[in-house]
Amino acid sequence: MKVFYNKEGIGDTLLIYIKDMELKNRIFEKKGDVARILDSETKEVAGYNLFNASKYIEVNQFNGQVELTEEVAEKINDAFKENGVEESFSPDLSPKFVVGHVLEKEKHPNADKLSVCKVDVGTEVLQIVCGAPNVDKGQHVVVAKVGAVMPSGLLIKDAELRGIASSGMICSAKELDLPDAPAEKGILVLDADEYKAGQPFGK
Repeated sequence: MKVFYNKEGIGDTLLIYIKDMELKNRIFEKKGDVARILDSETKEVAGYNLFNASKYIEVNQFNGQVELTEEVAEKINDAFKENGVEESFSPDLSPKFVVGHVLEKEKHPNADKLSVCKVDVGTEVLQIVCGAPNVDKGQHVVVAKVGAVMPSGLLIKDAELRGIASSGMICSAKELDLPDAPAEKGILVLDADEYKAGQPFGK
């Protein structure tokens, strides 16, 4: 789930993104200041628009993607309730950039330059397809989990690369927009004595 607010670009509206959907299938159900965005075929909720957002949330601090906190989630839930919307949400507030430990690395069966890695991120082991030439078993790396937004604006989603499922991305220093990132291709390899699997990674 992602939340966006840009008053100059779209007006006083909070955009709540939950999942992708085909634009042709998009339908709206409006209740007060809340519009529910539904998939006409599956009836699944893809997101919400909260109009007149400044009535419900202090929005002066927002410009672009909104950092989801317990306070923001509570304000959105209060706004839903005030407008007679029964749904509420409990966003995943866990860190999206974490240290991972590469447990396994195998050659991708359908692509010479891709590897299939099993990466321990503390709470689970993820399968991640990686194209970096220097990725290897035993490394400690930075993993952008599903739901992470890269500095470039790229949203990390579950994907399938050449027929193999991939959940997350093993990051390079350049992709993380770290200062003095090397120009050559390759993931950022961390010091195993300094970093442990599962800990949040910050610049």
